[in-house]
Amino acid sequence: MSEWKEYQLDEVYDFASGLSKSADQFGFGYGFCSFKDVFKNYFLPEKLSSLANTSEKERKSCSIKLGDVFLTRTSETQEELGMSSVALKDYPEATFNGFTKRLRPKGVIEVNPEYAGYYFRSPKFRANVTSMSSMTTRASLNNDMLAALSINLPSPKEQATIGNTLKSLDNKIDLLHRQNDTLEAMAETLFRQWFVEDTKEDWAETNLFDSIELIGGGTPKTENAEYWDGNIKWLSCGDISANHKNFVVRTEKSITEIGLQNSSAKLLPKFSTVISARGTVGKYCLLSEPMAYSQSNYGIKPKFEGCFFFTYLLVAYSVNELQAAAYGSVFDTITTTTFKELKISLPESLVIQEFEEIAKPYFKKMFNNQNQIHTLTTLRDTLLPKLMSGEVRVKM
Repeated sequence: MSEWKEYQLDEVYDFASGLSKSADQFGFGYGFCSFKDVFKNYFLPEKLSSLANTSEKERKSCSIKLGDVFLTRTSETQEELGMSSVALKDYPEATFNGFTKRLRPKGVIEVNPEYAGYYFRSPKFRANVTSMSSMTTRASLNNDMLAALSINLPSPKEQATIGNTLKSLDNKIDLLHRQNDTLEAMAETLFRQWFVEDTKEDWAETNLFDSIELIGGGTPKTENAEYWDGNIKWLSCGDISANHKNFVVRTEKSITEIGLQNSSAKLLPKFSTVISARGTVGKYCLLSEPMAYSQSNYGIKPKFEGCFFFTYLLVAYSVNELQAAAYGSVFDTITTTTFKELKISLPESLVIQEFEEIAKPYFKKMFNNQNQIHTLTTLRDTLLPKLMSGEVRVKM
């Protein structure tokens, strides 16, 4: 670390606030970097998610250029404050939102954009942001706080090597995600061809409930420590939303065998489907191993023996109608009645089993990809703090 130098952020960057505009000024005009664009990405997406009607003066003062760092400046919680995203290119005519701060390099001290992208997401920097944030109604981050924060910089060459090392892992992760999106779309297209476009008049009329095995979930008592932090992964609605249309590999919480036995939680087998039933209704995913889940979700096993992926695609095809039929005074909810009221037509089981064998390779590839994603993400997250502290050095 001897050749690394620590700088206060105001030595390296100029700070600027973004635009706050009325709702009717969005959806048309020029590119606009939203809070979501910053919060969810180490680096700004190739195409910004929003448009805003902005003036030439606004586009000049709130421009986005290569190397700009964006930090969320206000949030409901300290943990969500100061989340960063870095621009890896210029975004002509684009502007950024008022819930973020822009840090633009002064040009005096060289900062590699990829290095910055990972530094500002490192545990050390995140901990520093959390420790100094002020909490009123919302957590906030102002210019004085930013000026008090620091950045550790090795030589420009080592910055580039660190940034390229971590970015290569993220590029591979992104490629695998895109492969899975393509495989999912191909499987859905195949399902529509077999069971929607080529529907036969002699197929049996039934309903979704009778075509699957629907199983309620449960939550062990949270006050009993013996029930938690075991080796059985336990899905919340948040886990399902985070893994929507994908395999779940890891969950935020886990339970013990005793917790499973002393609650209404159920252990669902590998490749089963789980769907959220309350709140954000209709998010669904596949299990990479046997898991339990909360009472706000339904577990779904195949009614047709071994046809896990047909069952998943049947749920995926039906989800829009399930969401449309959801009801509730406080939270939208789907119940067993919702599944019973959704009418479908299906062929004999031999046809479904034939389809399962054709669809299975798509999902096995997705499963392998998701495991690779988990491994690469774990490697990146392990390397990140070590590289940023100089504990691990890279060859240049």
